[in-house]
Amino acid sequence: MLAQFFQIFQGVYTLFTAEPLVSGARLFLIALAFLLIYLGYRRILEPLMMIPMGIGMLGVNAGVLILSAAEHGTLFLAPMAADVEQVMYALQVNFLQPIYNYTFSNGLIACFVFMGIGAITDIDYFMAKPIMSLVIAVFAELGTIATLPIATAVGLEVNEAAAIALVGGADGPMVLYGSIMLARHLFVPITIIAYLYLSLTYAGYPYLIKLMIPRRLRAVKMNPAEIKRVPSQQKFAFTIVTVAVLSLLFPVAAPLYASFFVGLAIKELGITRYIEFLSGPLLYGATFFLAFTLGALLEANTILDPVVLKLLILGIIALLLSGIGGIIGGMVFYKFSKGKFNPIIGIAGVSCVPTTAKVAQHAAYEANKMNMILPYALGPNVAGVITTSIITGIYVSAFGILS
Repeated sequence: MLAQFFQIFQGVYTLFTAEPLVSGARLFLIALAFLLIYLGYRRILEPLMMIPMGIGMLGVNAGVLILSAAEHGTLFLAPMAADVEQVMYALQVNFLQPIYNYTFSNGLIACFVFMGIGAITDIDYFMAKPIMSLVIAVFAELGTIATLPIATAVGLEVNEAAAIALVGGADGPMVLYGSIMLARHLFVPITIIAYLYLSLTYAGYPYLIKLMIPRRLRAVKMNPAEIKRVPSQQKFAFTIVTVAVLSLLFPVAAPLYASFFVGLAIKELGITRYIEFLSGPLLYGATFFLAFTLGALLEANTILDPVVLKLLILGIIALLLSGIGGIIGGMVFYKFSKGKFNPIIGIAGVSCVPTTAKVAQHAAYEANKMNMILPYALGPNVAGVITTSIITGIYVSAFGILS
């Protein structure tokens, strides 16, 4: 009688009838979801991602029910549905399945986000200081390059290693798209790890800056007035030429290039209605469903895959190495400028736009209340998007499912 009573409350009932490891993982993820929601609420982590992701995690891990005599599951989505019959069943039953099938599994959600990011990205500072920006961005790709051999050394296949190495670029849409093209079977954990870790750049990189850069160097003042504004015609021409060149070189990543640069082109042309659409409803709508669906993908069975522990460690290594590489690049420019360049700018080469540029500015402000390095930091920030997209194109072309 008691068992029949608890079967009415299936979320609780399945906690007791599942394997202890699975039930423990569910409880852990429920607790983690509460933590992410709290951190998002306090704005310690990015609320645009953490609130919907945390609620998605809560729903999928609390809302487990009995699907059949031998199977527990949820009504959220089935990411591994492959054959036609499975997909059609899932589309009729799982409420997030259409969003996943039509925007996640083909990378469309990443392209939507990139269109919005392009529409709010200012490339003035990149074009005003292109050599400095690109060199620092190349240094900041240390994680995306060095993690590849590290990941293969710990047992991942080269395509899987390339997918997790892209986390070092700190570019969420790029990781999402790259993992689909490189290691579809690991797309879910890699993308979730990437977005969780990217929110941690707010919290982790300031400590890395303080560890590697002495306070007197963090306090180096720079004059933003030295940066000359670039005519809109030049920026528009750069946008069109760059998307053409990158698409010619790496066609497999052309959807990403076209999405980002069409946003940039529309911004430079000043097409107000399109700018408002791309930077408002499209960007925030795509971000919301991206976060909510990622949260719903993070269920107990996902984290119990043994490979996930490797991915967790490798993701941290990739972001750590990229941050170190960026700071090394900043120190190189500090030496070449004979002490007139603030090396904190190097961290902005890690292309989490505009998070790492803001982290750089905050660290410089802490060291010197009169410091304004944000305009300089935005150049490497944008350059990081370009260098990460190039590495994504190289990896997908060399190791991807279409190669």
